[in-house]
Amino acid sequence: MNSKTVVPEYHAVTRFTWGGVLLALGIVFGDLGTSPLYTFKAIIGEKVISETLVLGGVSAIFWTLLFQTTLKYVFITMRADNHGEGGIFSLYTLIRRHAKWVLWPAIIGGSFMIADSLITPPISVMSAMEGLKQLNPGIPILPITISIIVLLFLFQQSGTKRIGVFFGPAMIAWFSMIAILGTVNLAKDLTVLRAINPMYAYHLVVNYPGGLWVLGGVFLCTTGAEALYADMGHVGRKNIQVAWIFIKISLLLCYFGEAVLLLKHNGQTLSSVDAFFGLVPQWFLIPSIVIATFATIIASQALISGTFTLFNEAVRLNIWPKLRIEFPTEMRGQVYVPAVNWMMMIGCVGMVLHFKESSNMEAAFGLSVTLTMLMTTILLSYYLYSKRISIILVFALAILFLWIESTFLVANLSKFSHGGWISLLIGLGLISIMYVWHAGKKLKSRYKKLTNLSSYKSALRELSNDQSVPKYSTHLVYLTGSGKAGKIEERIIDSILFQQPKRADIYWFIHVDVTDEPYTSSYSVEIVEPEEIIFVRFKLGFRIVPRLNLLFKKVVSEMTANNEVNIDSKYCDTGKKYVSGDFRFIVMKSFLSVENDLSFWDNIIMRLHFMLDKISLPDDKTYGLDYSNVIVEHVPLMLGESEDIQLTREK
Repeated sequence: MNSKTVVPEYHAVTRFTWGGVLLALGIVFGDLGTSPLYTFKAIIGEKVISETLVLGGVSAIFWTLLFQTTLKYVFITMRADNHGEGGIFSLYTLIRRHAKWVLWPAIIGGSFMIADSLITPPISVMSAMEGLKQLNPGIPILPITISIIVLLFLFQQSGTKRIGVFFGPAMIAWFSMIAILGTVNLAKDLTVLRAINPMYAYHLVVNYPGGLWVLGGVFLCTTGAEALYADMGHVGRKNIQVAWIFIKISLLLCYFGEAVLLLKHNGQTLSSVDAFFGLVPQWFLIPSIVIATFATIIASQALISGTFTLFNEAVRLNIWPKLRIEFPTEMRGQVYVPAVNWMMMIGCVGMVLHFKESSNMEAAFGLSVTLTMLMTTILLSYYLYSKRISIILVFALAILFLWIESTFLVANLSKFSHGGWISLLIGLGLISIMYVWHAGKKLKSRYKKLTNLSSYKSALRELSNDQSVPKYSTHLVYLTGSGKAGKIEERIIDSILFQQPKRADIYWFIHVDVTDEPYTSSYSVEIVEPEEIIFVRFKLGFRIVPRLNLLFKKVVSEMTANNEVNIDSKYCDTGKKYVSGDFRFIVMKSFLSVENDLSFWDNIIMRLHFMLDKISLPDDKTYGLDYSNVIVEHVPLMLGESEDIQLTREK
């Protein structure tokens, strides 16, 4: 039977609309857009304000936004879309069939992007709250910041559909505000525009003492660029590119306005001026703080939602243990992962309590994002190469972006001891979990024993019609990991025939195949033996959560309507017509047998894998099965050849 669609296909927004631009403003630019709150603060730090530092800093910002954000992400990376979807895991699925090694950049980049999600909400919200110090230096910032962060995570389980319509207008208010504030101050000294000359950035790095390390602060102006790519599927490439024109102009006006303000305090330190809120007139200070707070909340919300999507993709790609996935709203692509939500909340609150000030978070923030961007550059270069783009052009782009990002990485590593070690530690922990889970899955797959289903047709048919064997279920449904046509695991045959015989009217075998397309939702059916043995294969995209209970019911309903199967109960003649028989699902759960002969390293990997398996979501819940009709069978997993023990029989 040919494949059939079981749920509506998702289609990316590809055409330009003003509504799409408004949506892009509200969803994808929060992190980039709030960077003026803390970028110059990171550049200056505790140093004395000087013309070389300020003009060199704003010059470096200008060229970073041009090369890193505009050229790399807005115009090149976004062309590497997977049916309209973006993000590092989407990029990975585009090229994974060409090379196995690309898994590592994907794992590293995804891990550090998740680490970044623990730092963005604290640094963004706290930067906005620190504006209150302009009113009263004694205002307690920490409890206010923690309260906002906790409320933000408590709200996640209800979704963002209701307030999502306010995101676009709120961000328009924010970008308009920073553009106006920047323009007003820039008008006071237009000579600062000479910093567009890249020589100012060059003199900062070469001639200013410790100028290279200053780039660690400059990098914060582009930290949200990865989010542009990750959220492309929600709003479309063209809408992001059009919206970026307005965003970039607003950001540059604000940064140059901040430069004018800072030059007025030449020879002083930041203790005498706030680079951003110093632009704001006293009468507008409270409204500006309110707008900034909303902007940082939206920026945090976008990254949190993106992190949920990352974990959903990682689970579906078999590089993260199974997690419970929920759908808070009908909004396209929106998922909610409870375990991740609460762990992120604890992590963000911990960041606030540890660092206490936004300026202390900058090292940890920049390091994680830089590593993610480096991995994206590696994957993007290979993608362009696989598309047969000129090797000279691919090499030139790779060298350019690797040089820029490596320079920023070195600059951020200089602050390793000041907080960068935290994001590195979190990232390494996530990488380790992904590697152990993926390697364990591969090792189990290597020793999986398959058998031809057709070889057991007669045995299954005889068992199904053997009245002397008590009927186990009308319909017996097994989940199989075999994607090969007509083949299933030997342990499934053992479960049906050679343990307690399980008699059923119809034996169903279901396999879920994760495709490289994000929103594929189709199935195919192979009727191995009419009214006896049926093999169903689902093809689900890596962004689709496999709710098999609903999908399987739809398949059975369609097959019944087409007279391909009869699901009526045959337990006894009750005189009633069209009484559906019961469905019972069997899930095979493996555990590591003591009779294994593994190498030292493989033994460690498998033990860690099964430790993760114990705390991960069970398969029945992962696949959304009806809990009352699910039987979990535990079977030993033997890997390698066990030791041949010599045993002598005594007389």
